Amino acid sequence: MPVRRVRITVMQGASIVNISSSRDRMSQPQTESYTAAKGGIAALTHALAVSFAGKVRVNSISPGWIDTSFKEYGGADAQQHPVGRVGNPLDIANAVFFLCSENAGFITGENICIDGGMTRLMIYHGDNGWSLSNK
Repeated sequence: MPVRRVRITVMQGASIVNISSSRDRMSQPQTESYTAAKGGIAALTHALAVSFAGKVRVNSISPGWIDTSFKEYGGADAQQHPVGRVGNPLDIANAVFFLCSENAGFITGENICIDGGMTRLMIYHGDNGWSLSNK
């Protein structure tokens, strides 16, 4: 089958924001396909930023734990996030709005992790209300 080339016409100053996952930088066992796909979004983002240079800014967001029901978590669930809470969809939406705005006019090719600092906090047994249990 021949390869079809698609031509995309974009407006000057446009912005693309891809959505990935914090799994692009951390994993659990048996999640290789998902993790690779999310890492691929980060790579696609910087490649598109170079290809569309001067025409479109391309960035991506890697959300962490986002509860779409806006439930408020306490205890260890909240404490494992340095900001002290689980995220909600507005945390991601506000970042998308910022990246699409002229205030982010000098940002392109970036993958921003929005996870309340969860990927930066190392937790060991007894830390932040967590305990290891082998069931």
